[in-house]
Amino acid sequence: MNTDGRFWDIDVKKTWVLSSTLNFTRFFYKEQFNRKFVVGDHHKKIAEALDKVLSGEITRLMINVAPRYSKTEMAVKNFIAEGLALNPRARFIHLSYSDDLARDNSKGVQAIMDLPAYKQLFEARPTSPSSKKWYTEQGGGLYAVSSGGQVTGFGAGIVDRDDGEEGRSMDEFMPAIEADLNFGGAIIIDDPIKPDDALSVTVRDKVNKKFDTTIRNRVNSRKTPIIIIMQRLHIDDLCGYLLRQELDEWHVLSLPCIYTDDAGEQRALWPFKHTMNELKELRRKNSFVFDTQYMQDPKPLEGLMYEQGFRTYEAIPAARRNIKKAYIDTADTGGDYLCMICYDETDVGNYVTDVLYTLKPMEYTEPKAAEILTKNSTEYAIVESNNGGRGFARNVEAQCRMMGNNKTRFKWFFQGANKHVRIFTKSADVQNLIYFPAGWDKMWPDFHQALTSYMRVGQNDHDDAPDALTGTVEWRGKGSVNQNLTSIF
Repeated sequence: MNTDGRFWDIDVKKTWVLSSTLNFTRFFYKEQFNRKFVVGDHHKKIAEALDKVLSGEITRLMINVAPRYSKTEMAVKNFIAEGLALNPRARFIHLSYSDDLARDNSKGVQAIMDLPAYKQLFEARPTSPSSKKWYTEQGGGLYAVSSGGQVTGFGAGIVDRDDGEEGRSMDEFMPAIEADLNFGGAIIIDDPIKPDDALSVTVRDKVNKKFDTTIRNRVNSRKTPIIIIMQRLHIDDLCGYLLRQELDEWHVLSLPCIYTDDAGEQRALWPFKHTMNELKELRRKNSFVFDTQYMQDPKPLEGLMYEQGFRTYEAIPAARRNIKKAYIDTADTGGDYLCMICYDETDVGNYVTDVLYTLKPMEYTEPKAAEILTKNSTEYAIVESNNGGRGFARNVEAQCRMMGNNKTRFKWFFQGANKHVRIFTKSADVQNLIYFPAGWDKMWPDFHQALTSYMRVGQNDHDDAPDALTGTVEWRGKGSVNQNLTSIF
């Protein structure tokens, strides 16, 4: 029965349902939930893009839209069910940030296929209740797993045949589309990273590398589409990463929650979900989150601790006062970095001359630190004594003396203040007073990455680099020629 209460012939109904992804979604949403699917303009645009995937016009598609805007309902659950309706031998791989979410979506596909209306119209049936991996009787199916999980023994799409056998044998399953459509499935990635992890360099890199090393290779044909549906979370999330690497290969559908119409007026993308006033309130509460997740326009500089960047130098200028110092933050735990920064403290600022930033054990760091301190003619080494720092200082001092370095004096102290608070409150001083040598990003790449990606809010993988850099500013003026050095060192 159609929306007007009239009965449809099965073939007419099948033709209408398969005429577009939007019609398919509307029809089976009503069948499943007994209420209408509220269509917004963004749904129409998403459906048009997905229809082009089915026709083979698009093979790499990104859809960026805010959370709770029906993207999963349309582009994952209904799209996979539609693909199997067109061709029961189609094979899909579905990935999301967690196994639970991916398997819930898999169950959602099965729920659509279990509807009486679906069974009446189409031949595809799940042959197993498993939500991780299941097949149809014709050999199609779905593999659902987290974006960081393993995908083994399963490929998306159908293997190419030179003789065109696949296209001919699929005709009977595709009455409403061209006979040579040849759609055989897809890789569909829905929210590969969760918002809580988006500020973690480690998690982002893991997801991005996983795509390169594993996911993109799980296609059975170069024609197999890859679809990424997600809210933007960071400039270096999977979409940002791929667009920098291969912009020309991807069709991007970006759907900000506020758009400007042809008359120049700002409009809400889907007033059913958010009115303009509600969107403005979301922006007022957290502009960083709003611009990123709701406007699909990540602006990480607003979230970076050192958003102004750092000053650089070609040569250290002559100054009335120049004291060669080093600040050392020893590793608190096995997963922390040892960070030692050597610098010339002048009236103008602190000029960094050398850095030791490493996860290596003390068998390496102690002699290496002594070597660097000696090479830089360091006068004063300031060492945080927390978690073994005092022992580290004594051992490095002994190494310096064995090397003939009797100049470097060591001072260890307990750092009891909260690291993030110290880093935050001194961030402006750090950006104004610290000078790095030109090309320091290549000299100390891990150290550079740790500083330039450190966020004001949210999760940071490590704080050792900004902590030590902050220490160099906090100790300015201590140990100068005008002070009683005995009271300090």
